[in-house]
This record gives sequence, C-alpha cells and structure tokens, in this order.
Amino acid sequence: MFYKKSIPSLIQEAKSSGEGTLKRTLSSYNLVALGVGAIIGAGLFSLTGIAAADNAGPAVILSFIIAAIGCGFAGLCYAEFASMIPVAGSAYTYSYATMGEFVAWIIGWDLVLEYALGAATVAASWSQYFSQLLKALNIHLPEALLHGPWEGGLVNLPAIFIVCLLSLLLIRGTQESSLVNNILVVVKIAVVFIFIALGWSFINPANHHPFIPVNAGEEAVKAGKLSFFEFFTSPDFGHFGISGVLRGAGVVFFAFIGFDAVSTAAQEAKNPQKGMPIGIIGSLVVCTVIYVLFSYVMTGLEHYTAFEGDAKPVATAFAKTGYTFLNLALIIAILAGYTSVILVMLLGQSRVFYTMSKDGLLPRFFSDLSKSHTPWKTNLLFMMFVSIFAGFVPVSDLGHMVSIGTLFAFTLVCIGVIILRKRDPHLERPFRTPWVPVVPILGIIICVTMMAGLPVESWERLAIWMALGIIVYFSYSKSHSKAKLEAEQAKATE
Repeated sequence: MFYKKSIPSLIQEAKSSGEGTLKRTLSSYNLVALGVGAIIGAGLFSLTGIAAADNAGPAVILSFIIAAIGCGFAGLCYAEFASMIPVAGSAYTYSYATMGEFVAWIIGWDLVLEYALGAATVAASWSQYFSQLLKALNIHLPEALLHGPWEGGLVNLPAIFIVCLLSLLLIRGTQESSLVNNILVVVKIAVVFIFIALGWSFINPANHHPFIPVNAGEEAVKAGKLSFFEFFTSPDFGHFGISGVLRGAGVVFFAFIGFDAVSTAAQEAKNPQKGMPIGIIGSLVVCTVIYVLFSYVMTGLEHYTAFEGDAKPVATAFAKTGYTFLNLALIIAILAGYTSVILVMLLGQSRVFYTMSKDGLLPRFFSDLSKSHTPWKTNLLFMMFVSIFAGFVPVSDLGHMVSIGTLFAFTLVCIGVIILRKRDPHLERPFRTPWVPVVPILGIIICVTMMAGLPVESWERLAIWMALGIIVYFSYSKSHSKAKLEAEQAKATE
C-alpha cells in the first residue's frame, strides 16, 4: 500500500518514445487552449448572474479575482509537478511519487469519477442548448428524446450523440482532437469578446453603484449592535457586503475548475518542461481576464437585481444593446463551450486510466494504444459509461460530486509539493512553485474550505464511490501492482 514510484523512473518513463507510448504533438498554445477549453463552459454564462444577484452585486468582479487567486495556488503546485514529472497521470502520478500507492489509487479512482461525471453532466446540459439551437432553426425534436426516464422522457439522445462523437474523435488522434478543441475555443471566445465589445458602449454607470451593495448585518457589526458570530450565523452573511464578495468567490470558484486537465496531457506535450507551466498558469490568466471583463459588462448592462432567478442572465443583459439577433450566437458560444469541456474531460479521464493500467492497478488492455497512439479501449469503455449516465440518469444533481473530486485532487497535489520539497530538495525542477510552503498551505486551506461548504449528499456519494474503489484495489490492484512486483524482485536479488 505504501510503495512509491521513484522520481527518476517517472522521468525516464516521460522521456520514452516510439511504439506503445503516447505521441508528443501538443504545443504550448495547444495546452493553453486545452485549459481554456476545460475552464470556460456554463460557469461564465450562469454563475456570473447567480453570484451577482445573490451575493456580490457588481463586485462579482472582485469575486472572480479572489477565486482566481485561490485556484492559482493549486495551479502553481500543479505546474511544478507537471514540469518535473511530465507523465499522463496528473494528480494520480504525483501522489504515487510522494504519498504512496494507496493514496495514488484513491486519487486516481476519484479523478475517474470527476472526469466521467463531469463529461456526463455537461453533455446533459449540452443537449438542452442544442435543442434551443434546433428550435431557432425551426427543427423540433420530441421531448421524449431530450430527457431520460427519471425526467419524464425516454432517453437524452443528443447527450449520447455528443459523447460518442467526441470519444471517436479522441480515438482518431490527439492532434486532431486538439485542432477541434482549438476551433471551439476560438468560437466561444470570439462570441464572448463580441458580447464585451458591443456591450461596452451600452454600459450604464449607475448599474455599478454601489459597487459593493450594503449588507445590513455588516453595518450592525460596525455599529456594535451585533456580534460577528451572530452575523456569521445569520441569513445576512454572504448576502452582499464584503461577506457577499467572499461568498461569491466560493460560487464562481467552480467556473475555474478544469485547468488540472491540462496536466493529464503532459506526456503528449512537445516540450513539457516549458509547455506545462505555460498551459496551466496561462489558461488561468486568460480565463480570469475574460471573466472580469465579461462580468463588468454584464453588470453594467443590467442592474444586478434583475438577474435574480433568471435562467438566462446573459440574454437578459444583452437585450439592453438591441442586438437581439446575436442571441443565436450566444447559444452557439455556449454549445462550443460545453463541447470543448466534454472533449477535455474525456481526454483527461482516458489518460488517467491509461496510466493506472500501465502501473498494473487496472487490467493491462486499458493501456493498449491504437495506431494513432491513443488509448482506444479506454475511450470506448468510457464512451459507453458516460453515455449511459448522460442519456438515462438525471446527472444534474451530481455536479457537486465533480467539484468535491476536483478539490480533493487539488488538496493532495498541494500536500505533495510540500512533501517532495522536504524529501528531495535537490531534484531538478524546471518550474518551482514560489514561497513554499506558504502557497501550497494556502491552496490546501482554500480547497478544504470549499469542500466543507458542499452539500452532505456530495460527501455521501463520494464515500460510496471510494468504498467501491477500495474493494477493487484490494481484490485486484494490490496484487497486480508493478511497483510491488519490482520491489519484490529487487529484494529477491539482494
């Protein structure tokens, strides 16, 4: 359970090429595009309105900046590991090298859940926007084919279609998948910038005042009429004011989740030592700039109170410009955003599974590669698995499981940086996380705080999934572990 993979062996594995290895085709630009593809999805179009209406008002801009800083702590830790150990396993491999096989198995099993359910959840939402696009073109699909049995329909057919299409694209090749992702990223960013550019001249400065709406509880605390504890436990906490900005940061934090998927492509990067830090940090910076500009324009076009309970806050804001014909472009941008998220989630999941199989923790055939150097059997398995969830199971309530799984991975990576700095301080690190251990500790605190704020049901479902994973580990993985077999062989030859 406590065998660790040696850093030199991992570095040697990363340098291997030829038959049976992943193909290095991704440039730094491709890696940034992968990160942007994974991060910018529905969060930009929905969470901005929710956080503005319920928590921060126009100061949702500050919420985005605070959330970006929080993600940045984990991102810096990922960048150090990804540049030093550029293999496909992401947090799974980093944990294997620092905390041992059992912890690595837990995080790998967790990542499988994160990426698979993440893809299924987004695919189910993709279906609804695809239906809107078809209706705009006067094409109407039967409602029974847009919802699963638990939602009053037969099957969510468009959700199954997009999962199968993107899975087949991934089997075709990483370079081809990256090209499609680049196109999708350009489309959605182009529409977002059109929204920003056209909306800017229609901003009403009055909508930005007060920038931080007054919180009655905070005013009472300042006046000595209320203790901080009473305020903290009252309904007023998080409803505007400084506390609202902080609560808003927790809401929009999940709009940044996805950058960790960049690290799963490390073994397919042309120059991982340089490209991985650029891909991870670069995608966070690009998305932060876009989020801040977008939220500034959105809250300037319409007063934040108008977004309360609004399912389409972006369309509500954009209506103020008079360019209603561009509402169709917004739907296309949302579809492009969803599609790129599904693509990157499916890619990340298959690479984690591939690496776990290479280590002997999963059956060997999952690491078989096609002629185009892709783990096609893993792609096919999860094409079926994710399609079932997306087409038949109401996955909307499983979104929090994706969040809790991601935050768990972030936490372990931050811990791993501290452990490895203490254990092997002289290892070559092409990128070094600054201010260790301060940055990793801050990353741990923020991630654990976010996890604590998630519903109890998320913890219960995570516990069930982890219990299943532990059964698989002790019944199969522990006895087939390559690290264990190598250690036993080395001991026998002594």
